[in-house]
Amino acid sequence: MTFEEKTISSEKIYDGAIINLRKDKVTVQNGTSYREIIEHNGGAVLAALTDDGKMVMVRQYRKPAKRVMLEAPAGKIDQGEEALAAAVRELKEETGYTAGKVQLLTEFYPSVGYSEEVLYLYICTDLTPGETNFDENEALDIEEMDIDELFSMVMKGEINDAKTIIAILMVKEKIASGKLQVNKK
Repeated sequence: MTFEEKTISSEKIYDGAIINLRKDKVTVQNGTSYREIIEHNGGAVLAALTDDGKMVMVRQYRKPAKRVMLEAPAGKIDQGEEALAAAVRELKEETGYTAGKVQLLTEFYPSVGYSEEVLYLYICTDLTPGETNFDENEALDIEEMDIDELFSMVMKGEINDAKTIIAILMVKEKIASGKLQVNKK
């Protein structure tokens, strides 16, 4: 039987620029326990597809992983910002592209055990190229890659970022089911 935990008390431990951390005392089936929870505004993930069916990807060094990661472009939702607005903004900032069509595919919790963060995955099509506008602390390489190659990389364990894996698998399924048409050259 599933037991719903109720919050007894909550204590802010850390207040940061991107995340906050709190400690909640909660009821559990056999008494009480504590949960450390990351508070985060959430983010927008972009499955951006070019007219010739390539997915726009970014490579960047990620300190927590201590290596360069191949990822779907993404970024945090600013305080008071809607997820769709963040998606449009992040697509332009990180890739230079603007999209004629932006559609929500799904939303998901990347790490439900300790974080409130929700990611919103958008498919972006009818792309028009333009200039990037990276944040001052970003260093990205932009690549356009075939979805079949990306799918193969996921299946071989060569792509390790969860949001990117979800984006690739969902785009691949949309194409395979005929719900998304691409013009492969």
